[in-house]
Amino acid sequence: MSDSKLAGQFFDAAIGLLQRVRDEDAAEIEAAGALIADTVADGGRLFAFGAGHSSVAAQDIVYRAGGLALMNLLVVPGTVGVDVIPATLGSALERVDGLASAVLDSSPARSGDLLVIISLSGRNALPVEMAMKARSLGLKVIGVTSVAYTTETKSRHTSGTYLKDHCDIVLDSRIPIGDAELTKDTIEAPFAPASTVVTSALLQAVMATAAGALADRGIEPPLLRSANVDGGHEWNSRVMTEYGDRIFYRH
Repeated sequence: MSDSKLAGQFFDAAIGLLQRVRDEDAAEIEAAGALIADTVADGGRLFAFGAGHSSVAAQDIVYRAGGLALMNLLVVPGTVGVDVIPATLGSALERVDGLASAVLDSSPARSGDLLVIISLSGRNALPVEMAMKARSLGLKVIGVTSVAYTTETKSRHTSGTYLKDHCDIVLDSRIPIGDAELTKDTIEAPFAPASTVVTSALLQAVMATAAGALADRGIEPPLLRSANVDGGHEWNSRVMTEYGDRIFYRH
């Protein structure tokens, strides 16, 4: 099989997953957008968390042109992306009990805020504990995960539960276990993961829904513009000044 055919197969697989999420998660996307709009309208703050490669989707909705200015990244040191050395340390930290609670207790998150937690497997201690602790503090939790993992993997949290068990709304990315879309008889391992593409699109769909829901209520969504277009910097400065008490990535 030629490389070009493999490329086409990957695009087909990713498009198929995006179509599934669009059609099968429609109600949950609508509910998540409405919950975010409720939080913004009620004066709450927004946070997003993901560990390892799940942090890519979290970062994609923070300080983003065309995105909500109020979305803040909740950082767990050593787990944001793969910049920690060695990169395997991030995976190890995801299994540490107590870390999520310590981070939330030290964060500006409070009752009435909303936290988006992204974890493909949803089985590690960190995202499970993060969701449990957040809800105990009075936050609403939107979980983005692949529910399929709960059917064929064991939880690594002491409760035996998964991220999906501690969320107000669950967005199912429909990613198959192992997060690799392609196989080839001359390659021993499956390859070509699509979780980042699908999860990022899913969250941008939610953000778009939230913006529309706010506008429908007569509330101007606090959106950022690209700083690389004329007037963008001035627009963003106005938004950040107006909502400065709910934005933490500039302190």
